[in-house]
This record gives sequence, structure tokens and C-alpha cells, in this order.
Amino acid sequence: MAIWGKKKPKDTDPETREDRKKVGLIRRLWQKFRAIDWKNPVNRWKLLFVSLVGCIVIFGGGYGVLSLTNSPSFCASCHEMAPEYSTYTASAHNNISCVQCHIKPGFVNMVTHKMKSMKEVYYHVTGVPEQIVQTEEEAVSNENCLQCHSKNRLVTASGDLKVNHKGHIEEGIPCISCHAGVVHAKIVTRGINTEDVRGHWTKENAEKLVEKKYLRPNMGSCIDCHDKVNNGEKPWEDVAYNVPPNPEEVEKKLEEKATETTNEGVTTEEKEAEALAAHDQKTQEIILQAIGKQQKDVKLSMACETCHKKIKVPKNHKVEGWAGNHGGDAIQQLDKCVNCHQDSKWVREIPKEDIMSLLKMGNQKEKYVPNMTLVKDQARTNKFCSACHADRPESHGESNQWLTGHADKAKTSDMKAECFVCHDRDKPKADSTDAKAPTDVYCQYCHRTGFKDDVKN
Repeated sequence: MAIWGKKKPKDTDPETREDRKKVGLIRRLWQKFRAIDWKNPVNRWKLLFVSLVGCIVIFGGGYGVLSLTNSPSFCASCHEMAPEYSTYTASAHNNISCVQCHIKPGFVNMVTHKMKSMKEVYYHVTGVPEQIVQTEEEAVSNENCLQCHSKNRLVTASGDLKVNHKGHIEEGIPCISCHAGVVHAKIVTRGINTEDVRGHWTKENAEKLVEKKYLRPNMGSCIDCHDKVNNGEKPWEDVAYNVPPNPEEVEKKLEEKATETTNEGVTTEEKEAEALAAHDQKTQEIILQAIGKQQKDVKLSMACETCHKKIKVPKNHKVEGWAGNHGGDAIQQLDKCVNCHQDSKWVREIPKEDIMSLLKMGNQKEKYVPNMTLVKDQARTNKFCSACHADRPESHGESNQWLTGHADKAKTSDMKAECFVCHDRDKPKADSTDAKAPTDVYCQYCHRTGFKDDVKN
């Protein structure tokens, strides 16, 4: 405190030294502060100067800390953030900072978020999480998106989708309901940001792993939401509907379900099979609505033209008799068929992926070679195909007549191949991993002595 002009007591005074030992440091400083002559203008100017320097140090340091922690490079400094940072750099949003999306606008929100984020530092020090998952409290809000994007848009940039963005926003639907993967390509849902694969997330690999189909809105998300609205629900009101599920919570729920099924006397396998069958049935019903084979009074039409401004129907689909004669085209162009007719486009759920397989394949697609086995399996497992293949074809006519007259329809190997889309040649094995046929009628049930050529197709 010599700056204030007070004389320092002599250390040779034994009584003074003893008193100083008894009195604490803070108390001594306070006593000296009170002893200052504040009537002296020089002392008041000194106080102002010290206060000013203190404010500069405190607020300047605080601003520096905020600026540092707001930068994407700070996020990248923790290795557990490698998948998130890599996908960010490979996205169209790599020219803005992370906090512009993940923290609501406003200084108060900024400081509050920083205080809450202290737990992330704790996790980093005590044990890195197996998987980084965005919580419901930290879901990206519409307020963040509208800082840059306009809600006055009725058609997407591609000119194909008719989406009333303003209507959706005013209804309270979060932007992330459709645009959840716009930056991080849904890596949490795909299961490729776990601890054991974080070392593979480099800038080069990100280009291979960040696919456009995960950056863009998933048609299944639109369909799922519209279907729920038609059933009187508003799914977006539950924040959990818009953020990836926490793997720990999912595991806990699975354990609870397993306990419930055990108590009910039902095996887990039976419960899973029942849930899968219900899911398949639901998917097929939605597909039938979309292609106009089922019509019902709904609030939101599920037909393709409701959302799509341009529906590109291939020319060969318009040929008379296409529905019953498209098998040959399917064999030759299966890769083109599944661009539209694939289950993944009609459901909201995204399957788990293996990061090593994705890196091996890269963004290159294997050239399709006509393969009847692939076509058969696709027709049996694809819900779009089975929506029709599960019904008895008109060509089969009456059962008795078809039974005695179908030999002419199966003379060549190619003709028989079409039959095997729905029918098995031999009796299916209970433990077989092959795709299950739509019908339980198989050739050898009647042809028990074999076939003339005895060649399997």
C-alpha cells in the first residue's frame, strides 16, 4: 500500500511484528485501505487509476476467454469433438462459428451457456463420453436459424419441393425437424461418432463420410410427421422428437422393455418380431397412400404431388401393361429403380453404419451388373415392391386353372426367374437367412419328383 503514501512500519519493532502475525492478510489490507486519506485528491485519482486498470484486466480477460471459447478451433482442441468438427468443416456452414447455431442470440444466453458448459470440461477431464449427443436443452432453435435464413420461402432452392416454411414456423415446428443433418450429417443417429472411431475423423475422411442424403432433409421425416398430424398428433412439441436419442437412455429403455416382456411371459425375440412386423406394415400403408392405391380423408395428403412440384416419372412407366411387365427392366436397371423405390426414403429412422466400410467404399458407387438374385431379394424385402407383390397377380386367374396351365409361363430360365421373385423352388428352411418369399407356395410342394431340366434358377 506504499502507493498511497503511508509509511511502512519498521520490522525491528517486535510489538508490530507480533501484531501482524495475529492479524490476517485481508484484514490488514482492509485496515490500511480505511486508513487512507480520501480527502486528498491525489489518493482519489490513484484509486480511479487502479480501478480502471482492474476493469480492463477483468473485462478484457473475460472478453478474450469468450472469444477463444466461441471459436471453432477451441471446439476442435478436444479429440472427442473430432467427428463434429470434421463434419462442420465439410458442410456449407463452415463459414460461421459453432455458437451462432448452438447458443441463442444475446449476451445473457451466451454467459448462461458458458456456465452450463463447465460440465463439458469436467467430462473431458474425468472421462470422455462414449458418444457426443446433443441434449434436449441444447437443441438448435428457430431463432438461431432465422439470423441468416428467411422464412418467406414456399419452394426449395432446387425448385422441386413445395414447403411453406413460414407456415411451418408459425405452427411451432422447429427447423431441425427437417434440417437435422445440415451440418453434422446425422453422425449420431448413424452411430459413427463413438469413441472407438474418433481417430478416423480427418478432413480427408470427412469428405467421404458426409453424404448429401444425410445433409438434406429426409423424406421419411416429412412423411412421419404428416402421418402423425393426420392421427391428431403434434410430434414436434416433444423436443426429444427432434434430437438424436441418447444411447444411454436407449439402452436403459431396452432393458426396461426386456424386463417387461419377461414378466409378461413373452420373449424379447417375439416382441422384436412383432414390432418389426408392425413397422413394415406401417411403411407399406404409407407407400400405398403415396402412389394413390389407398385413399382416405386426411388433413395432409400423403400423395407425392402434395410436396413435389416436379414428379419425374420415367417414360417406360407410362407404357401400357407396365405394372405386370416391368420385371425385365428391373433386372437390367435395378440401381436406377432403387433411387426412388427404396425403404430408407420412406421411413424416418436411419440405420446404424460401419465407419470402416464407408471409408473403404468412399463416395464411389459400384457399377451394377444385372443380377436376378439381387432383384429377387429386393422385390421380397423392399416394402415398395412387396406392396404389390404380396397380392395375387391377375395373370394367375382362378387357382385350379392356373395350377394346370402355368407350365407355359415357366418354360425358360428367364421365365422361371420371374416366378422365383414370389415363389421358392424348394421348401424354405426355418433357419434360412434368405429373404422370405411373399407366399408360402413353393414349387417342390407339387413337383416332388423334380423338374425336367432339374436346374435351379
